Amino acid sequence: MTVQTTKAKDPGRQAGQAAPEHYDVVIVGAGISGIGGAYFLGQQCPDKRFVILEAEESFGGTWWTHRSPGIRSDSDLHTFGYSFKPWIGPPIATAEEILAYMGDVIEENDLDQYIRYGHKILKADWSYADSLWTVEAIRGATGETVRFTCNFLWMCQGYYRHNEGYTPDWEGMDDYKGIIAHPENWPTDLDYDDKEVLVIGSGATAATVIPAMAATAKHVTMLQRSPTYFRPGRNAIEITETLRELQVDDDVIHDITRRKIMFDQAAFTDMCFDNPEAVTKDLLAPVRELLGPDYDADKHFTPSYLPWRQRIAFVPDGDLFQGIKSGKASVVTDHIDHFTEKGILLQSGEELEADIVVTATGFNMNMMGDIAFSIDGKPLDFHDTVNYRGMMFTGVPNLAWVFGYFRASWTLRSELIAEFVCRLLNHMDESGAKSVAPELRAQDKDMPLLEWMEEDNFNPNYLKRAMSILPKRGDKREWQHTQDYWREKNEFPEIDLDGETFVYRWGAHSNVAAE
Repeated sequence: MTVQTTKAKDPGRQAGQAAPEHYDVVIVGAGISGIGGAYFLGQQCPDKRFVILEAEESFGGTWWTHRSPGIRSDSDLHTFGYSFKPWIGPPIATAEEILAYMGDVIEENDLDQYIRYGHKILKADWSYADSLWTVEAIRGATGETVRFTCNFLWMCQGYYRHNEGYTPDWEGMDDYKGIIAHPENWPTDLDYDDKEVLVIGSGATAATVIPAMAATAKHVTMLQRSPTYFRPGRNAIEITETLRELQVDDDVIHDITRRKIMFDQAAFTDMCFDNPEAVTKDLLAPVRELLGPDYDADKHFTPSYLPWRQRIAFVPDGDLFQGIKSGKASVVTDHIDHFTEKGILLQSGEELEADIVVTATGFNMNMMGDIAFSIDGKPLDFHDTVNYRGMMFTGVPNLAWVFGYFRASWTLRSELIAEFVCRLLNHMDESGAKSVAPELRAQDKDMPLLEWMEEDNFNPNYLKRAMSILPKRGDKREWQHTQDYWREKNEFPEIDLDGETFVYRWGAHSNVAAE
C-alpha cells in the first residue's frame, strides 16, 4: 500500500450555480448491475448515502430500451438473476419477465427511493483537492442541468449505446423503398404481418427476432455473411424441475441450480479450448436433427471460428430451427453487394426482395456511457489507463466499472464487483483514506501493455471495433479482464486491499503520515 497526502480546500462552485447534491456514492445506471449494486451497498454499507442516476424513464437497462419482437435473454436467469433473489420461471426469460423480476427486487428492498430517472450524465470530474467527483447531468423532464458530488463513483451503465444500434453503411440504402429497422431503434408501429422480412445478421438478436416475426410475417429470411454457433434445447433445467416436484424451498432450488449451471459452464468452456472439434460436432448435432438430413447445415450453421470465441446463443425449444423447418423462415449465406429499390443484391448475383429489412448487425460499444471524464479538469482517456481486474483503472481514483462476463452471465461478475466495492468502501472508512486508485507495482513497470482483449480469446466485431477506446491490458491476471468466473469467485474476496497495487490518499486533516 502506498500512502500519499494532499492539501484539501473547501468545495466550491461557479458563480450562479446551485449547490450540488452530495452523496457518499453515486451509482450510474438502474439496469441489472446498478440495482444489484444498490442492494449490496444497502446490505454491507448501510450508513452510506447514495443515489442511482438513470438516463431512461424506468429501470431495466437493455430490458427497458429494447422493444423488438421476441426480446429475451440469451443467458439463463438462474445466473443472470441475482444470487439473493430466487428465479422461479423458465431459464430463458422474456424482457417482460426480467423487468417484473427486477421490479420485485426494487420493491422488496425499497430501492426506488434512491433512483433518479431521466438523468443523463454529461460530465464527471475528479478533484484531488476535494477528494470528490462532480457529476453534471441533464434532467430530461425539464432540460435543466443538475450537479452531484460524491466520494465514490460506481459505473453500472453497460457497454453500448442504447439509442444507436450499429448498421454498416451499405451502398444504395437510400434507394431502398421499403422499411429499414434496427432492433435497438424498433418502430413501435411497425406492422410486419404478411410481409416479406429480411433479417441481416445471425447473432442472438437475429435468433430472437426471426421466430417472433415468422409467426405472422409472410416469410422471414436470415441473411448472414458467416454462420454462428447456437445451442438449441428445452427451456427447462432437469434438476430444477425435479427439485420443484419435490417441493424443495425456492432459495435452495436457486442455489443448487446456480451451482449446477456454473459447474456445467466451466466444463463446457474447458472443452471448447481443449477439444474444439468435439464441441463443434456436439453443437451441430441437435441442429442437424431439427433441420433434417437434407438441410445443408455445414453451409449455414458451421462457423469458421472456434467455439466460445463469440457468444453462443441458447435457442429455447429450438424455435429458430422450427421456423426454418416449417418453411416460415430460411437462411441465405452470402455477402451484400448493395441495396436496390426492392431489397438487396448479393455478391452471388441473387436479389432478395423484402418489404422490411431488419439490421440485426450489432451495437456500438462505448466507454463509460460516452461521459466526458476528467481529473482536475484535464480530460481523461481511458485508453491511456491499464485496467485493474476489469473493474478499476490506473490513476483514476474512487471509481469502479462494471463489465460482466462474455462466457457466463453478466450478473455473476457484477456481484463480485459489488462485494469488492463494499469491502473497499468499508476499508477506506476504517483507515480514514479519502481516495484510492490502482497503480502499477515496481514489478509491473516493464510488462507489455496489450489490447484489452486478445483476439484468440474473444473476437466479436463489436469488440474489435472498440479496442481504441478500451483500456490497456497487462500480461498478469491483476491487469486483465478475464473470463474466468470460476477462479475470480475465489480471488476477488481475497484481494489484499493493503497491497502494493492500491495507492491511498489522506486529506489535509489526516493524522496518518506519508510513507
